[in-house]
Amino acid sequence: MKDFPEFMKNQVNKISSASQYTENIEGYVFDGADGSQMAFWTVYQDGESAVHVHDYDEYMLVVEGQYTLIIDGKRIPVKAGQEYLIKKGVTHGGEVIAGTRTIEAFGGKRAKRVGEV
Repeated sequence: MKDFPEFMKNQVNKISSASQYTENIEGYVFDGADGSQMAFWTVYQDGESAVHVHDYDEYMLVVEGQYTLIIDGKRIPVKAGQEYLIKKGVTHGGEVIAGTRTIEAFGGKRAKRVGEV
């Protein structure tokens, strides 16, 4: 597959660009009953993810392409089929190449939908 299925890209779940750390990326979010979230991201051009930190764990699975995590100055390439767990409180950023798709789970509320305040 070269894209997520249409039912996963319902516009009511589209993530606002204001709550993203990477430009030129499209994401959709789903909420868990416990306040956790899952997001499905597609990157449209090479870019960087701003350095940030969460007060909850973040799990990442690269479906296609590559995301290079940067943690404490260390570059960690995460390629298609690979996963990574970023523990809460760890400052991180990254670099991503166009065409990359990821599925991420957050132990807390990370993303806001378009129109959410």
